[in-house]
Amino acid sequence: MQIVALVFPDIDQMDLTGPFEVLSRLPDARFKLAWKDLGPVRDANGLILTPGTLLPHAPEAPDVLLVPGGRGQLALMDDQAVLDWLRVRAEKARYVLSVCTGALTLGAAGLLRGRRATTHWNSFALLPEFGAIAADARVVIDGNLISTAGVSAGIDGALRLAGLLAGDEVAQRIQLEMQYAPEPPFTSGAPTQAPATVRDAAAAAVAPLAKARLAAARRAISRSGNS
Repeated sequence: MQIVALVFPDIDQMDLTGPFEVLSRLPDARFKLAWKDLGPVRDANGLILTPGTLLPHAPEAPDVLLVPGGRGQLALMDDQAVLDWLRVRAEKARYVLSVCTGALTLGAAGLLRGRRATTHWNSFALLPEFGAIAADARVVIDGNLISTAGVSAGIDGALRLAGLLAGDEVAQRIQLEMQYAPEPPFTSGAPTQAPATVRDAAAAAVAPLAKARLAAARRAISRSGNS
């Protein structure tokens, strides 16, 4: 089973490593991290990740194409080489899994038009810009496209995908092996749950990035000739 994940500088590592923890446990799974070069890349907080496959050498018809997000995702929305690579792989992939703002990269590649999708709450309003049908859920499945909300939701999406690939019993066993039974100490994991002061502070902290993502989304739409 071929699983190809896009990795890039300033990725949010949990967008990648959460699904990796699940999908790498599937029977006969072969997990490849692909990027433009094989040098180490740092995630948004300094964790070092090492790609193992150059983009052109990654399988063209993987069972899973994983597209994470993070601050570095912003640059990908203007990176035609990466967007072209995604179009080719997504066309033949059995499943495409986007985590967090990875959905916006798919949108910039023109892969969300007419599809139900979700993303991180701070970027959720951008989905219609790409012609997507925004669905406010932790995991959204539309055909072979599986998209998740922010960061930790990638684990949930990967478990749903594991069930599709190998059956619910295998997915449940993986969940048990990971002892994935969250009991968060606070009920502030979604905008509808968080206190107003927490929500406003979080939104203010990423407001410049949100503005830049909106501009990048509109550039991508302009390039594609869609409105």
